Amino acid sequence: MIRRTDTQEGGGGAAAKSWYAQLYVQVLVAITLGVLLGHFAPATGEALKPIGDGFIKLVKMIIAPVIFLTIVTGIAGMRDLAAVGRVAGKAFAYFLVFSTVALLLGLIVANVVRPGAGLNIDPATLDTAKIADYAAKAHETTLTGFLMGIIPESFLTALTAGNILQTLFAAILFGIGLALIGPRGDRILRGLDDLSLAMFKVVAILMRAAPVGAFGAMAFTIGKYGVGTLANLAALVGTFYLTSLFFVLVVLGAVSWSAGFSILKLIGYLKAELLLVLGTSSSESALPSLMEKMERAGCPKSIVGLVVPTGYSFNLDGTNIYMTLAALFIAQACNVDLTIGQQLLLLAVAMLSSKGAAGVTGAGFITLAATLSIVPSVPVAGMALILGVDRFMSECRSLTNFIGNAVATVVVSRWEGRLDRARFAQALAGQAGPRGEPHPADAVPAE
Repeated sequence: MIRRTDTQEGGGGAAAKSWYAQLYVQVLVAITLGVLLGHFAPATGEALKPIGDGFIKLVKMIIAPVIFLTIVTGIAGMRDLAAVGRVAGKAFAYFLVFSTVALLLGLIVANVVRPGAGLNIDPATLDTAKIADYAAKAHETTLTGFLMGIIPESFLTALTAGNILQTLFAAILFGIGLALIGPRGDRILRGLDDLSLAMFKVVAILMRAAPVGAFGAMAFTIGKYGVGTLANLAALVGTFYLTSLFFVLVVLGAVSWSAGFSILKLIGYLKAELLLVLGTSSSESALPSLMEKMERAGCPKSIVGLVVPTGYSFNLDGTNIYMTLAALFIAQACNVDLTIGQQLLLLAVAMLSSKGAAGVTGAGFITLAATLSIVPSVPVAGMALILGVDRFMSECRSLTNFIGNAVATVVVSRWEGRLDRARFAQALAGQAGPRGEPHPADAVPAE
Protein backbone atom coordinates (compact mmCIF):
# COMPACT_ATOMS: atom_id res chain seq x y z
CA MET A 1 0.00 0.00 0.00
CA ILE A 2 1.12 3.55 -0.63
CA ARG A 3 1.52 5.79 2.37
CA ARG A 4 0.07 9.24 1.94
CA THR A 5 1.51 12.39 3.42
CA ASP A 6 -0.04 15.47 4.87
CA THR A 7 -0.82 18.10 2.25
CA GLN A 8 -3.18 20.56 3.86
CA GLU A 9 -1.59 23.77 5.07
CA GLY A 10 -2.97 24.78 8.41
CA GLY A 11 -5.12 21.70 8.61
CA GLY A 12 -3.83 20.16 11.79
CA GLY A 13 -0.71 18.28 10.71
CA ALA A 14 1.50 16.31 13.03
CA ALA A 15 3.74 19.27 13.85
CA ALA A 16 2.16 22.04 15.92
CA LYS A 17 2.28 25.50 14.38
CA SER A 18 2.29 28.97 15.85
CA TRP A 19 -1.17 30.54 15.98
CA TYR A 20 -0.31 33.13 13.33
CA ALA A 21 0.82 30.37 10.94
CA GLN A 22 -2.58 28.65 11.03
CA LEU A 23 -4.51 29.06 7.79
CA TYR A 24 -7.81 29.84 9.49
CA VAL A 25 -6.22 32.68 11.50
CA GLN A 26 -4.69 34.18 8.36
CA VAL A 27 -7.97 33.96 6.47
CA LEU A 28 -9.91 35.48 9.38
CA VAL A 29 -7.50 38.40 9.56
CA ALA A 30 -7.70 38.83 5.78
CA ILE A 31 -11.52 38.89 5.86
CA THR A 32 -11.47 41.51 8.63
CA LEU A 33 -9.03 43.70 6.71
CA GLY A 34 -11.12 43.26 3.55
CA VAL A 35 -14.28 44.41 5.34
CA LEU A 36 -12.50 47.47 6.76
CA LEU A 37 -10.98 48.44 3.43
CA GLY A 38 -14.26 47.96 1.57
CA HIS A 39 -16.12 50.06 4.12
CA PHE A 40 -13.69 52.97 4.48
CA ALA A 41 -12.31 52.97 0.91
CA PRO A 42 -15.09 51.45 -1.23
CA ALA A 43 -13.53 52.44 -4.56
CA THR A 44 -10.27 50.73 -3.64
CA GLY A 45 -12.12 47.69 -2.33
CA GLU A 46 -14.16 47.37 -5.50
CA ALA A 47 -10.98 47.60 -7.56
CA LEU A 48 -9.63 44.50 -5.79
CA LYS A 49 -12.18 42.23 -7.44
CA PRO A 50 -9.53 40.62 -9.72
CA ILE A 51 -7.65 39.34 -6.65
CA GLY A 52 -10.61 37.34 -5.38
CA ASP A 53 -11.56 36.20 -8.89
CA GLY A 54 -7.98 35.18 -9.59
CA PHE A 55 -7.79 32.97 -6.51
CA ILE A 56 -11.07 31.25 -7.35
CA LYS A 57 -9.77 30.62 -10.89
CA LEU A 58 -6.62 29.08 -9.44
CA VAL A 59 -8.70 26.69 -7.34
CA LYS A 60 -11.01 25.84 -10.22
CA MET A 61 -7.93 24.99 -12.27
CA ILE A 62 -7.17 22.13 -9.88
CA ILE A 63 -10.72 20.90 -9.15
CA ALA A 64 -11.19 18.72 -12.24
CA PRO A 65 -7.92 16.73 -11.92
CA VAL A 66 -8.40 16.30 -8.14
CA ILE A 67 -11.94 14.96 -8.60
CA PHE A 68 -10.92 12.75 -11.53
CA LEU A 69 -7.93 11.19 -9.79
CA THR A 70 -9.74 10.68 -6.47
CA ILE A 71 -12.74 8.99 -8.07
CA VAL A 72 -10.77 6.84 -10.50
CA THR A 73 -8.30 5.56 -7.90
CA GLY A 74 -11.10 5.07 -5.40
CA ILE A 75 -13.38 3.04 -7.68
CA ALA A 76 -10.60 1.07 -9.36
CA GLY A 77 -9.00 0.36 -5.99
CA MET A 78 -12.25 -1.03 -4.59
CA ARG A 79 -12.68 -3.52 -7.46
CA ASP A 80 -16.17 -4.24 -6.06
CA LEU A 81 -18.45 -2.40 -8.47
CA ALA A 82 -21.52 -3.48 -6.51
CA ALA A 83 -20.12 -1.52 -3.57
CA VAL A 84 -19.73 1.54 -5.79
CA GLY A 85 -23.38 1.32 -6.79
CA ARG A 86 -24.40 0.84 -3.16
CA VAL A 87 -22.46 3.93 -2.05
CA ALA A 88 -23.97 6.02 -4.87
CA GLY A 89 -27.47 4.82 -3.97
CA LYS A 90 -27.06 5.71 -0.30
CA ALA A 91 -25.58 9.09 -1.17
CA PHE A 92 -28.47 10.01 -3.47
CA ALA A 93 -31.02 8.82 -0.92
CA TYR A 94 -29.37 11.10 1.65
CA PHE A 95 -29.30 14.02 -0.81
CA LEU A 96 -32.98 13.61 -1.72
CA VAL A 97 -34.18 13.45 1.90
CA PHE A 98 -32.24 16.43 3.22
CA SER A 99 -32.70 18.58 0.12
CA THR A 100 -36.44 18.13 0.64
CA VAL A 101 -36.12 18.93 4.36
CA ALA A 102 -34.23 22.15 3.49
CA LEU A 103 -36.89 23.21 0.98
CA LEU A 104 -39.68 22.49 3.46
CA LEU A 105 -37.87 24.38 6.20
CA GLY A 106 -37.57 27.47 3.99
CA LEU A 107 -41.25 27.17 3.10
CA ILE A 108 -42.38 26.85 6.72
CA VAL A 109 -40.21 29.70 7.99
CA ALA A 110 -41.38 32.02 5.19
CA ASN A 111 -45.01 31.33 6.10
CA VAL A 112 -44.43 31.82 9.83
CA VAL A 113 -42.12 34.86 9.78
CA ARG A 114 -43.49 36.45 6.56
CA PRO A 115 -40.42 38.68 6.01
CA GLY A 116 -41.92 40.29 2.88
CA ALA A 117 -45.31 41.19 4.31
CA GLY A 118 -46.17 44.87 4.37
CA LEU A 119 -43.76 46.02 1.65
CA ASN A 120 -46.64 46.42 -0.86
CA ILE A 121 -44.42 46.45 -3.95
CA ASP A 122 -45.92 46.90 -7.41
CA PRO A 123 -43.90 44.62 -9.76
CA ALA A 124 -44.51 47.05 -12.63
CA THR A 125 -42.44 49.71 -10.84
CA LEU A 126 -39.35 47.54 -10.47
CA ASP A 127 -36.25 47.96 -12.64
CA THR A 128 -35.74 44.53 -14.19
CA ALA A 129 -32.76 45.50 -16.37
CA LYS A 130 -30.26 44.23 -13.80
CA ILE A 131 -31.88 40.79 -13.55
CA ALA A 132 -32.26 40.31 -17.33
CA ASP A 133 -28.98 38.39 -17.60
CA TYR A 134 -29.94 36.04 -14.76
CA ALA A 135 -33.38 35.47 -16.29
CA ALA A 136 -31.81 34.68 -19.66
CA LYS A 137 -29.49 32.11 -18.11
CA ALA A 138 -32.41 30.62 -16.19
CA HIS A 139 -34.43 30.32 -19.39
CA GLU A 140 -31.64 28.19 -20.83
CA THR A 141 -31.74 25.89 -17.78
CA THR A 142 -34.06 22.98 -18.59
CA LEU A 143 -34.15 19.41 -17.30
CA THR A 144 -33.23 18.06 -20.72
CA GLY A 145 -30.42 20.57 -21.06
CA PHE A 146 -29.15 19.66 -17.61
CA LEU A 147 -29.07 15.92 -18.40
CA MET A 148 -27.42 16.46 -21.79
CA GLY A 149 -24.91 18.78 -20.15
CA ILE A 150 -23.60 15.90 -18.05
CA ILE A 151 -22.19 14.28 -21.20
CA PRO A 152 -18.95 16.01 -22.27
CA GLU A 153 -18.07 16.79 -25.87
CA SER A 154 -15.04 14.54 -25.50
CA PHE A 155 -13.25 12.72 -22.72
CA LEU A 156 -10.64 15.47 -22.49
CA THR A 157 -13.18 18.30 -22.29
CA ALA A 158 -14.55 16.66 -19.15
CA LEU A 159 -11.26 17.75 -17.55
CA THR A 160 -11.10 21.20 -19.14
CA ALA A 161 -14.68 22.53 -19.38
CA GLY A 162 -14.98 23.25 -15.65
CA ASN A 163 -18.21 21.25 -15.29
CA ILE A 164 -18.10 19.13 -12.13
CA LEU A 165 -20.78 16.71 -13.34
CA GLN A 166 -18.94 16.08 -16.61
CA THR A 167 -15.72 15.38 -14.69
CA LEU A 168 -17.65 13.07 -12.35
CA PHE A 169 -19.25 11.21 -15.28
CA ALA A 170 -15.93 10.64 -17.08
CA ALA A 171 -14.12 9.63 -13.87
CA ILE A 172 -16.75 7.05 -12.92
CA LEU A 173 -16.65 5.50 -16.39
CA PHE A 174 -12.85 5.37 -16.42
CA GLY A 175 -12.70 4.03 -12.87
CA ILE A 176 -15.14 1.24 -13.73
CA GLY A 177 -13.19 0.43 -16.89
CA LEU A 178 -9.93 0.28 -14.94
CA ALA A 179 -11.50 -1.96 -12.32
CA LEU A 180 -12.86 -4.35 -14.96
CA ILE A 181 -9.46 -5.08 -16.53
CA GLY A 182 -8.26 -6.46 -13.21
CA PRO A 183 -4.55 -6.87 -12.36
CA ARG A 184 -3.52 -5.52 -15.77
CA GLY A 185 -4.59 -2.08 -14.57
CA ASP A 186 -2.54 -2.14 -11.36
CA ARG A 187 0.39 -0.26 -12.88
CA ILE A 188 -1.90 2.49 -14.18
CA LEU A 189 -3.65 2.64 -10.82
CA ARG A 190 -0.36 3.06 -8.94
CA GLY A 191 0.69 5.82 -11.34
CA LEU A 192 -2.61 7.66 -10.88
CA ASP A 193 -2.34 7.31 -7.11
CA ASP A 194 1.14 8.86 -7.17
CA LEU A 195 -0.15 11.61 -9.45
CA SER A 196 -2.94 12.36 -6.97
CA LEU A 197 -0.29 12.96 -4.30
CA ALA A 198 1.34 15.56 -6.51
CA MET A 199 -2.02 17.22 -7.22
CA PHE A 200 -2.79 17.52 -3.51
CA LYS A 201 0.64 19.10 -3.04
CA VAL A 202 -0.46 21.68 -5.62
CA VAL A 203 -3.63 22.22 -3.57
CA ALA A 204 -1.44 22.92 -0.51
CA ILE A 205 0.58 25.45 -2.51
CA LEU A 206 -2.56 27.23 -3.74
CA MET A 207 -4.03 27.34 -0.25
CA ARG A 208 -1.13 29.54 0.81
CA ALA A 209 -2.77 32.25 -1.31
CA ALA A 210 -6.16 31.78 0.38
CA PRO A 211 -5.81 34.80 2.71
CA VAL A 212 -5.01 37.05 -0.24
CA GLY A 213 -7.97 35.73 -2.22
CA ALA A 214 -10.35 36.12 0.73
CA PHE A 215 -9.09 39.67 1.33
CA GLY A 216 -9.71 40.72 -2.27
CA ALA A 217 -13.12 39.07 -2.50
CA MET A 218 -14.41 40.54 0.77
CA ALA A 219 -13.04 44.02 0.01
CA PHE A 220 -14.88 43.95 -3.32
CA THR A 221 -18.17 42.76 -1.79
CA ILE A 222 -18.24 45.43 0.91
CA GLY A 223 -16.86 48.13 -1.40
CA LYS A 224 -19.43 47.50 -4.13
CA TYR A 225 -22.55 46.68 -2.14
CA GLY A 226 -21.81 48.27 1.23
CA VAL A 227 -22.85 46.97 4.61
CA GLY A 228 -25.68 49.52 4.55
CA THR A 229 -27.52 47.61 1.83
CA LEU A 230 -28.24 44.90 4.39
CA ALA A 231 -30.43 47.28 6.40
CA ASN A 232 -32.92 47.65 3.56
CA LEU A 233 -33.77 43.96 3.54
CA ALA A 234 -32.64 43.04 7.05
CA ALA A 235 -35.74 40.92 7.67
CA LEU A 236 -35.02 38.64 4.71
CA VAL A 237 -31.27 38.39 5.30
CA GLY A 238 -31.67 37.82 9.03
CA THR A 239 -34.40 35.23 8.52
CA PHE A 240 -32.28 33.36 5.98
CA TYR A 241 -29.18 33.31 8.19
CA LEU A 242 -31.14 32.17 11.26
CA THR A 243 -32.94 29.48 9.25
CA SER A 244 -29.66 28.19 7.84
CA LEU A 245 -28.14 28.22 11.31
CA PHE A 246 -31.13 26.22 12.60
CA PHE A 247 -30.72 23.73 9.78
CA VAL A 248 -27.01 23.24 10.49
CA LEU A 249 -27.18 23.07 14.28
CA VAL A 250 -30.52 21.29 14.73
CA VAL A 251 -31.20 19.25 11.58
CA LEU A 252 -27.61 18.38 10.64
CA GLY A 253 -26.74 18.36 14.33
CA ALA A 254 -29.33 15.61 14.91
CA VAL A 255 -27.99 13.67 11.94
CA SER A 256 -24.46 14.00 13.29
CA TRP A 257 -25.53 12.96 16.78
CA SER A 258 -27.26 9.87 15.40
CA ALA A 259 -24.03 9.05 13.52
CA GLY A 260 -21.99 9.38 16.70
CA PHE A 261 -20.21 12.72 16.31
CA SER A 262 -20.65 16.41 17.13
CA ILE A 263 -21.54 18.86 14.37
CA LEU A 264 -19.71 21.60 16.30
CA LYS A 265 -16.50 19.57 16.38
CA LEU A 266 -16.79 18.88 12.65
CA ILE A 267 -17.24 22.60 12.02
CA GLY A 268 -14.17 23.26 14.17
CA TYR A 269 -12.16 20.76 12.15
CA LEU A 270 -13.15 22.54 8.92
CA LYS A 271 -12.82 26.10 10.24
CA ALA A 272 -10.11 27.14 7.78
CA GLU A 273 -12.16 25.96 4.80
CA LEU A 274 -15.34 27.56 6.15
CA LEU A 275 -13.61 30.92 6.54
CA LEU A 276 -12.33 30.60 2.99
CA VAL A 277 -15.87 29.91 1.75
CA LEU A 278 -17.09 32.93 3.75
CA GLY A 279 -14.45 35.18 2.24
CA THR A 280 -14.94 34.10 -1.37
CA SER A 281 -18.72 33.39 -1.29
CA SER A 282 -18.04 30.15 -3.16
CA SER A 283 -17.94 26.64 -1.75
CA GLU A 284 -15.92 25.58 -4.81
CA SER A 285 -12.93 27.47 -3.44
CA ALA A 286 -12.62 24.87 -0.66
CA LEU A 287 -13.70 21.74 -2.56
CA PRO A 288 -10.21 20.21 -2.98
CA SER A 289 -9.39 20.90 0.67
CA LEU A 290 -12.68 19.34 1.82
CA MET A 291 -11.92 16.14 -0.08
CA GLU A 292 -8.41 15.97 1.36
CA LYS A 293 -9.50 16.64 4.93
CA MET A 294 -12.38 14.16 4.81
CA GLU A 295 -9.96 11.47 3.67
CA ARG A 296 -7.48 12.44 6.35
CA ALA A 297 -10.27 12.20 8.95
CA GLY A 298 -10.84 8.53 8.16
CA CYS A 299 -13.41 8.57 5.33
CA PRO A 300 -12.39 6.17 2.53
CA LYS A 301 -11.08 7.79 -0.63
CA SER A 302 -13.65 5.98 -2.79
CA ILE A 303 -16.56 7.37 -0.74
CA VAL A 304 -15.07 10.87 -0.54
CA GLY A 305 -14.57 10.86 -4.31
CA LEU A 306 -18.19 9.92 -4.96
CA VAL A 307 -20.06 11.84 -2.28
CA VAL A 308 -18.32 15.24 -2.21
CA PRO A 309 -18.32 16.11 -5.95
CA THR A 310 -21.83 14.69 -6.43
CA GLY A 311 -23.05 16.59 -3.39
CA TYR A 312 -21.82 19.85 -4.88
CA SER A 313 -24.56 19.49 -7.49
CA PHE A 314 -27.22 17.45 -5.71
CA ASN A 315 -26.89 18.28 -2.00
CA LEU A 316 -27.37 22.05 -1.87
CA ASP A 317 -29.07 22.56 1.48
CA GLY A 318 -28.35 26.28 1.72
CA THR A 319 -29.50 26.92 -1.85
CA ASN A 320 -32.71 24.99 -1.22
CA ILE A 321 -33.55 27.01 1.90
CA TYR A 322 -32.87 30.19 -0.04
CA MET A 323 -35.02 29.13 -2.98
CA THR A 324 -38.31 28.70 -1.13
CA LEU A 325 -37.66 31.49 1.39
CA ALA A 326 -36.74 34.05 -1.28
CA ALA A 327 -39.60 33.02 -3.58
CA LEU A 328 -42.19 33.47 -0.83
CA PHE A 329 -40.56 36.74 0.25
CA ILE A 330 -41.06 38.09 -3.28
CA ALA A 331 -44.67 36.85 -3.33
CA GLN A 332 -45.40 38.46 0.05
CA ALA A 333 -43.70 41.75 -0.93
CA CYS A 334 -45.78 41.91 -4.12
CA ASN A 335 -49.00 40.94 -2.28
CA VAL A 336 -49.34 37.63 -4.14
CA ASP A 337 -51.23 35.09 -2.03
CA LEU A 338 -50.12 31.56 -2.81
CA THR A 339 -52.29 28.57 -1.96
CA ILE A 340 -50.82 25.49 -0.31
CA GLY A 341 -51.00 23.73 -3.68
CA GLN A 342 -49.09 26.53 -5.41
CA GLN A 343 -46.44 26.50 -2.67
CA LEU A 344 -45.99 22.74 -3.01
CA LEU A 345 -45.65 23.21 -6.79
CA LEU A 346 -43.02 25.84 -6.10
CA LEU A 347 -41.21 23.36 -3.85
CA ALA A 348 -41.30 20.62 -6.50
CA VAL A 349 -39.98 22.94 -9.21
CA ALA A 350 -37.26 24.23 -6.86
CA MET A 351 -36.19 20.63 -6.17
CA LEU A 352 -35.51 20.13 -9.89
CA SER A 353 -34.11 23.54 -10.81
CA SER A 354 -31.63 23.58 -7.93
CA LYS A 355 -29.71 20.61 -9.33
CA GLY A 356 -26.55 21.52 -11.15
CA ALA A 357 -25.83 24.74 -9.23
CA ALA A 358 -22.39 23.49 -8.29
CA GLY A 359 -21.33 26.00 -5.64
CA VAL A 360 -20.59 28.90 -8.00
CA THR A 361 -21.26 32.44 -6.77
CA GLY A 362 -24.61 33.61 -8.16
CA ALA A 363 -25.82 30.13 -9.09
CA GLY A 364 -28.54 30.31 -6.43
CA PHE A 365 -29.90 33.52 -7.97
CA ILE A 366 -30.02 31.88 -11.41
CA THR A 367 -31.85 28.82 -10.12
CA LEU A 368 -34.31 31.09 -8.30
CA ALA A 369 -35.01 32.81 -11.63
CA ALA A 370 -35.50 29.40 -13.26
CA THR A 371 -37.99 28.42 -10.56
CA LEU A 372 -40.01 31.63 -10.76
CA SER A 373 -40.14 31.47 -14.57
CA ILE A 374 -41.90 28.09 -14.31
CA VAL A 375 -44.26 29.18 -11.52
CA PRO A 376 -46.04 32.23 -13.04
CA SER A 377 -47.87 33.12 -9.82
CA VAL A 378 -44.74 34.82 -8.44
CA PRO A 379 -43.43 37.71 -10.61
CA VAL A 380 -39.86 37.20 -11.81
CA ALA A 381 -39.50 40.99 -11.73
CA GLY A 382 -39.64 40.74 -7.94
CA MET A 383 -36.11 39.36 -8.00
CA ALA A 384 -34.93 42.95 -8.41
CA LEU A 385 -35.91 43.41 -4.76
CA ILE A 386 -33.25 41.05 -3.48
CA LEU A 387 -30.48 41.56 -6.04
CA GLY A 388 -28.65 44.03 -3.80
CA VAL A 389 -28.35 41.60 -0.89
CA ASP A 390 -27.99 38.37 -2.83
CA ARG A 391 -24.21 38.52 -2.57
CA PHE A 392 -24.46 38.52 1.23
CA MET A 393 -26.88 35.60 1.17
CA SER A 394 -24.60 33.78 -1.26
CA GLU A 395 -22.04 33.46 1.53
CA CYS A 396 -24.56 31.77 3.82
CA ARG A 397 -25.75 29.48 1.01
CA SER A 398 -22.19 28.37 0.32
CA LEU A 399 -21.39 27.77 3.99
CA THR A 400 -24.53 25.67 4.51
CA ASN A 401 -23.91 23.68 1.33
CA PHE A 402 -20.32 23.03 2.39
CA ILE A 403 -21.21 21.80 5.88
CA GLY A 404 -24.03 19.67 4.46
CA ASN A 405 -21.64 17.86 2.13
CA ALA A 406 -19.10 17.27 4.90
CA VAL A 407 -21.81 15.68 7.08
CA ALA A 408 -23.06 13.59 4.15
CA THR A 409 -19.56 12.20 3.54
CA VAL A 410 -19.16 11.10 7.16
CA VAL A 411 -22.68 9.64 7.35
CA VAL A 412 -22.36 7.61 4.13
CA SER A 413 -18.94 6.35 5.26
CA ARG A 414 -20.48 5.22 8.53
CA TRP A 415 -23.45 3.60 6.78
CA GLU A 416 -20.96 1.60 4.77
CA GLY A 417 -19.11 0.60 7.95
CA ARG A 418 -15.88 2.01 6.50
CA LEU A 419 -15.30 5.09 8.66
CA ASP A 420 -12.00 4.84 10.52
CA ARG A 421 -13.41 5.96 13.86
CA ALA A 422 -10.04 6.30 15.58
CA ARG A 423 -8.69 8.66 12.91
CA PHE A 424 -12.03 10.51 12.79
CA ALA A 425 -12.03 11.08 16.56
CA GLN A 426 -8.43 12.30 16.40
CA ALA A 427 -9.31 14.71 13.58
CA LEU A 428 -12.26 16.21 15.45
CA ALA A 429 -10.06 16.54 18.54
CA GLY A 430 -7.57 18.60 16.51
CA GLN A 431 -5.00 15.83 16.32
CA ALA A 432 -5.32 14.88 12.65
CA GLY A 433 -2.01 13.75 11.22
CA PRO A 434 -1.11 12.60 7.71
CA ARG A 435 -3.75 11.28 5.36
CA GLY A 436 -2.47 7.89 6.44
CA GLU A 437 -2.85 4.42 4.99
CA PRO A 438 -5.75 3.86 2.61
CA HIS A 439 -8.68 1.82 3.84
CA PRO A 440 -8.10 -1.90 3.06
CA ALA A 441 -10.82 -1.76 0.39
CA ASP A 442 -9.01 1.15 -1.26
CA ALA A 443 -5.56 -0.36 -1.17
CA VAL A 444 -3.47 -0.43 -4.32
CA PRO A 445 -1.91 -3.86 -4.84
CA ALA A 446 1.84 -4.00 -4.41
CA GLU A 447 4.09 -5.06 -7.23
